[in-house]
Amino acid sequence: MSRKRAGEPSIGFVASGDLSDAAEMEHLPIDSLWTGGHVASRNASPEALMSLARLSAVTSRVRLGTSILLLPLYPPAIVAKQIADLDRATSGRLVLGVGVGGEYPQEFRACGVPVAERGPRTDEAIPLIRRLWTGQPVSHDGPFFPMQDVRIHPAPAQSGGPPIVVAGRKPPAMRRAALLGDGWMPYLYSPRRYAQSVQAIETVAARAERDLSGFEWYAWVFVNVDPDPDRAKRQAAATMGGAYDQDFRPMVDRVAAAGDIAQVTDRLKEFVDAGAHHFIFMPASGGDDPKPVIDRLLDQVWPAVRTHATGVV
Repeated sequence: MSRKRAGEPSIGFVASGDLSDAAEMEHLPIDSLWTGGHVASRNASPEALMSLARLSAVTSRVRLGTSILLLPLYPPAIVAKQIADLDRATSGRLVLGVGVGGEYPQEFRACGVPVAERGPRTDEAIPLIRRLWTGQPVSHDGPFFPMQDVRIHPAPAQSGGPPIVVAGRKPPAMRRAALLGDGWMPYLYSPRRYAQSVQAIETVAARAERDLSGFEWYAWVFVNVDPDPDRAKRQAAATMGGAYDQDFRPMVDRVAAAGDIAQVTDRLKEFVDAGAHHFIFMPASGGDDPKPVIDRLLDQVWPAVRTHATGVV
């Protein structure tokens, strides 16, 4: 069943680790740039909030987001303050993408946070951050982040603060998005699984009588567009394997958009029909220059995907 969203879909990219291309990418016909990071992962990584600050300093137009911030590792007051300051500095261009992590237990040990508490801490932190963004004194007696008469001000530029989008792959993340989030951002999903997650979120929200008007549906997708589809898939698998330290060759056709122009176009149309409306692309060029992949996606794939989503030629 098609779940196309009203209006034109948006397109964004994950900025490179050193952000050297961010200013140049802002001149492309894109809507957003995203950055993430870890505190102490196995692979070298920036820290998400610091990376977001650097990204905000070299852009002036596009939306900026974290994909993702590992929220349970941070005190909510620190996140609220830093994001509020950055939202004001960027004239209200921020989206806060959050997740619970857990694949790198060493960074939880480094931050003194038990891995088993990552879900409950995140559930408590999301509404608390929103309260802190009001700019008014906040008292809170939750089990993880009690505070008395704490005021974070000035408030963010966006009324109510930036959208908080929940990332993840499993049912607890879907429930968190349905009950607490302003959007859903799964990764390493097939279109079929994306459609299932949309249905699950809508079901949970309906049972809680929560209105999802304005809720945003993101899809974080590894992409490689190449005239040689076999090369595109090899490079995508190499990129994904480097990020997650496993062999992704058997999974590329299911969880990535890799192939020639027609193949990638068809795959992204499937995501649109599954309910995705905001795409965050990670160019998966296997260590080669990602610019050709980005150019082919923007020039030869995205116009057809946009037309499919809107019905407007």
